[in-house]
Amino acid sequence: MAATGVFIYVMKTRIQDGDQVESRSGFRPIGSRVRHPRGKRRRPGRLAGVVVDPGSISSVGVRIGKTTIRTPPLAHRMAIKSSSGEGRTRSSLTIIIVVGLCCFFYVLGAWQRSGFGKGDSIALQVTQQTECTISPNLNFETHHGGSGSLSDLGGSEVKTFEACRDRYTDYTPCQDQKRAMTFPRDNMIYRERHCPPDKEKLYCLIPAPKGYVAPFPWPKSRDYVPYANVPYKSLTVEKAVQNWVQYEGNVFRFPGGGTQFPQGADKYIDQLASVIPIANGTVRTALDTGCGVASWGAYLLKRNVLAMSFAPRDSHEAQVQFALERGVPAVIGVLGSIKLPYPSRAFDMAHCSRCLIPWGANDGIYMMEVDRVLRPGGYWVLSGPPINWKSNHQAWQRPKEDLSEEQRKIEEIAKLLCWEKVSEKGEIAIWRKRINAESCPGRQDETPINVCKATNPDDHLTHFGDLRYKKMESCVNQYPEVSSADEVAGGELKPFPQRLKAIPPRIASGSVPDFSVKSYQEDVKLWQKHVRAYKKINKLLDTGRYRNIMDMNAGLGSFAAAIESPKLWVMNVVPTIAEMSTLGVIYERGLIGIYHDWCEAFSTYPRTYDLIHANGVFSLYRNKCKMEDILLEMDRILRPEGAVIFRDDVDVLIKVKKIVGGMRWNIKLVDHEDGPLVPEKILVAVKQYWVGGNKSKKGKQ
Repeated sequence: MAATGVFIYVMKTRIQDGDQVESRSGFRPIGSRVRHPRGKRRRPGRLAGVVVDPGSISSVGVRIGKTTIRTPPLAHRMAIKSSSGEGRTRSSLTIIIVVGLCCFFYVLGAWQRSGFGKGDSIALQVTQQTECTISPNLNFETHHGGSGSLSDLGGSEVKTFEACRDRYTDYTPCQDQKRAMTFPRDNMIYRERHCPPDKEKLYCLIPAPKGYVAPFPWPKSRDYVPYANVPYKSLTVEKAVQNWVQYEGNVFRFPGGGTQFPQGADKYIDQLASVIPIANGTVRTALDTGCGVASWGAYLLKRNVLAMSFAPRDSHEAQVQFALERGVPAVIGVLGSIKLPYPSRAFDMAHCSRCLIPWGANDGIYMMEVDRVLRPGGYWVLSGPPINWKSNHQAWQRPKEDLSEEQRKIEEIAKLLCWEKVSEKGEIAIWRKRINAESCPGRQDETPINVCKATNPDDHLTHFGDLRYKKMESCVNQYPEVSSADEVAGGELKPFPQRLKAIPPRIASGSVPDFSVKSYQEDVKLWQKHVRAYKKINKLLDTGRYRNIMDMNAGLGSFAAAIESPKLWVMNVVPTIAEMSTLGVIYERGLIGIYHDWCEAFSTYPRTYDLIHANGVFSLYRNKCKMEDILLEMDRILRPEGAVIFRDDVDVLIKVKKIVGGMRWNIKLVDHEDGPLVPEKILVAVKQYWVGGNKSKKGKQ
């Protein structure tokens, strides 16, 4: 710790009558007597009095707080008289010593203030005495009851946020059903994101449904969801034959079935694995379009494949909500008129199981969008109509001519995209994207292809640029250049889990500005250090207590990489206002994520994340949008008794702490792992357990 209040004093080299020296009772003149504390008088020169014997004493003391460090006397006994030359020599030597000590302690204080003075014993002692730790009442366990108490905010006035009315229990601001119906139905525009203007935003806390309990731990949560958490039975009736979900007592059971795999997702995935190299780690990231309750993604997890599933909020009530309650990655989304919020070359496999997307419509724009996010050498799976229409047109109750034309268009667009059809068996067809443009024999110069203008795969970072969504384009994405026909465009990835620790191709090639291999490796080590500190703060971090985790400002994904475990998954969010796009790097590490602007609500249901990590979010969004808007959104998507870890500058966190103090969260400010003098701090929080069901009119509109 830096030397605070350093006091340096020099006792005179020569002490004479009339001078004062320091004693227990202060400074007294030479020759005076000092009364012993017990009332007894002692002779001069004793420990209870002051030094009165004539002589020479030279000592230098440095006081740091209550600690005094003295240098040894230059001489224990010296002659009563000395020459003037000797006095001047000693005085010069004393001055040199004092100046040297001043310089030493100035450098020492500056060194410790930098945050790296942990090795100094004094700094360690002070750090241990002042170190912030978790307050005893900040409990990360689930209890399903009790309101707890808020940390003291130093008497500052705190705005209290009331509970919203119970009808907002499943409120999704940017996919609100009423607002959706005011937009055109062409190209599913009405199912896209349409966020409320400021005057329509809710400034209240979304309640959990009455009887809400913590989800079951993984992997039990894959098969069972408490009914009280998602009290909707419509899917149990609509999809009863297809084995999606069944209602049993006070829980929903998910047998693992789907529209195209009523016998279970495991057997269906076995069929795919006979063609696609799923078992050896080559396929790690997958995209499931029109996912239903995400059983395909749920059963891929045990094969070490991480699927990003999406489906619209439509008549199939709560399908994405069911997926997230099961502990499976999913977002509300649709293939409509805007680009998917993922980088180019992101997924090893894309999948549509009777997803009802018109792949051949609009000049193949939807297949072109899949081609954009599909990695060179990646696979596209289409099961259901129109595949094998000759045998199934009667069961599908659709004219043969329509199905035949639909499949013809799909085959035509796949050829234009230079996909190779590697399998068609039963109702399942599988295509593979070529590894580079050189390996595409069918694409000649005379082929009428509209090539996309963007050459950088992450140019679409402005997906939400200026809060406006970027439209899909009817064009073919260009492959990165290669030096040979065998080279994988954009770089070949190692199988997972080696992929997680390897240098991502975007980093190795210098495609991400300001990031070299060295700075990337430093980022990895830094976040390993941060996560070790988090685990000391919250010992439940890697126990399975937190299944669904979100990183609101993911950077290179090093936080997710540091905590990677089969017990959890991380939604890595790269804000659209970030200085550079790093989401492509995250996918190259075998992780998943999404672009998003935190001035708007996230595309998910309430209560869908167990832990939220917010590193530098509020510094990034300073003067961009209101802090309370972001915090209320965090509260909406966080489960009761879920946790939040903020990491930011202390002045920012003080403001966050004040707002959070009125949101029914328990909070505690913690020092940086390098000590209290580092301006960056950590704010940890736990959302209190409370539910709706209050029939009074106190709820806020």
